[in-house]
Amino acid sequence: MGVTKTESFTAEQNRIADLAKAFSHPARVAILQMLAAKKACVCGDLVDELNLAQATVSQHLKELKRIGIIQGEINPPRVCYCINPVVWQEAKQVFGNLLETFTEVSCCN
Repeated sequence: MGVTKTESFTAEQNRIADLAKAFSHPARVAILQMLAAKKACVCGDLVDELNLAQATVSQHLKELKRIGIIQGEINPPRVCYCINPVVWQEAKQVFGNLLETFTEVSCCN
């Protein structure tokens, strides 16, 4: 079996891409903004505020949780989600470092 494309890159490059995926869809950005503002949220509240289908919100929450940028606490019948402060700090550092690697204007004018 062939090598997957992700195996051609470093662990750091794959992690940056994974974290970037959290911000790659406006619904996920909106979810993260809401969670950051409220410090915690219940999935039903997200559905009401985002005006998206429950299944759509659940898919975005699943992806955000897979990446680790949010964490959830199951308290039937609800699941409460919040920002994972450790991964949030990691994302801030990773993107800050990446953006700081370029400091000058290149030859394209």
